[in-house]
Amino acid sequence: MESSEQVVEWSVVPSAVGPLLLAATPAGLVTVAFHALPPVRDKALGQLRTRLGVEPVEAPDSTLLAEPVRRLLAYFAGDLREFGLALDWSLTSGFHREVLRELASGVPYGTVVGYGDLAARVGRPDGAQAVGAAMGSNPLPVVVPCHRVVESDGGLGGFGGGLETKRRLLALEGILPQPLF
Repeated sequence: MESSEQVVEWSVVPSAVGPLLLAATPAGLVTVAFHALPPVRDKALGQLRTRLGVEPVEAPDSTLLAEPVRRLLAYFAGDLREFGLALDWSLTSGFHREVLRELASGVPYGTVVGYGDLAARVGRPDGAQAVGAAMGSNPLPVVVPCHRVVESDGGLGGFGGGLETKRRLLALEGILPQPLF
């Protein structure tokens, strides 16, 4: 699809980890951004505008977003373990895309994988740091579950949405105890 025909619709939705900005194209969900208050929202929209070459349109009743919103709400309610959504991979490429696709298909709900183990799965056993970079640039967190990637010694590692958000997501999936507050 040429960029002049491209459509990007977005909306901010509440979640158990705070407001999320969701954006979709006709190909599928293209981005999820945590903590979608105005500064974060504006930055995410600017990135979409620059990378996709089209002005994102706010669409709270978007047909493109209806299913992603429904499934994210079900996930946060504990009623969904696999998203099964169409994803638009336009915002990632190369090694990062390869790692994110493996993460999406090969690390199920309620499990974790080490950075090095994920690197080995995509044929780069010495690429743990490169996997970390791929996680940091993941345009589809939660749906492409970078929160499930941890350090080999059991540490949480980093997380673009903040470590408290990572802890909450892992607790939701039964990997960590629920936060006290």
